[in-house]
Amino acid sequence: MKNYNLNVNGHSITAQFYEENVQNIFIPLLKKWTNMQKEKNKRILILLAAPPGCGKTTLSLFLEYLSHSLDNIIPIQTIGMDGFHRYQDYLDCHYIQRDGKQILMKDVKGCPETFDVDKFIEKIKETKKQDTYWPLYNRAIHNPEEDKILINSQIVLIEGNYLLLNEKPWNDIYQLFDDSLFIEANPLELEKRLISRKMLGCIPYHQASKFYKESDGVNVLRVLNNSLKANTHLIMKDNLFKILE
Repeated sequence: MKNYNLNVNGHSITAQFYEENVQNIFIPLLKKWTNMQKEKNKRILILLAAPPGCGKTTLSLFLEYLSHSLDNIIPIQTIGMDGFHRYQDYLDCHYIQRDGKQILMKDVKGCPETFDVDKFIEKIKETKKQDTYWPLYNRAIHNPEEDKILINSQIVLIEGNYLLLNEKPWNDIYQLFDDSLFIEANPLELEKRLISRKMLGCIPYHQASKFYKESDGVNVLRVLNNSLKANTHLIMKDNLFKILE
C-alpha cells in the first residue's frame, strides 16, 4: 500500500491505495476515458456514485491526481454534488415524509430530498456544452457558495451519493454521462466509518450512533438497495477494490 497526499475539502490528508488497484483498475479507467474523449472529440462526463462512507471524494481526487502524473493520459477534473445542498434557511422550515411522519429537513441533511436536484441537473447539462462555474459546499458556514470553481477540463468526473439513484428525478441523471462507476461496500463497515467520522468532530458516540440510525444509515441502504447499474461496479473492503463482473 502506498501513501498519497491529497487535498480533501480544503484539508490535506494522506490517502492509501494498493498498487494492484492502481495498476489493474484506476490506470485502465483513465486510459479508457482518454480514448473515449479522443474518439468523441468533445468534453466527456464521468459519473462516480457510492453510498456515504465509501471514500468516493478521496478516490475521485486520487484519480485526478493520478491523471496528472501519467504520460498519454488526458488530465481529469473532479467536482462533487455537495454544492447543490439546499440552503440552511430552506432546510429549517421544510419537511420530508418518512414512515408516515413529517421530519424537518435540517434533521436529515444529506438525504436526497435536501438537494436541489433540478438545479444540479441543469448545471450538468450546462457543463456538457461549455466551461462553467460550479458551487462548492462551505462546511464552516453550512451553506453552498455559488460560482466557486471553474470547470474547464475535457474530462470531468462528477461524484455523489445519489447519481444512480433509481428514483425520480434522480434516475434521469445517468443519461447525461458518458461513463459510470459505482462503489459498493458492506453496510456494517460503512456504519463504523461514518460513526467514527462524526466522533472526529467531537460528537460523543451515542449521538453519532443515533445520527447514523436516523440519517446516514438510511441513506446508505437507500443507495445500496436502489441504484441503477453502473458500467463499472467496484466492491470495496478494507480499502481494497475489486471489480464486480
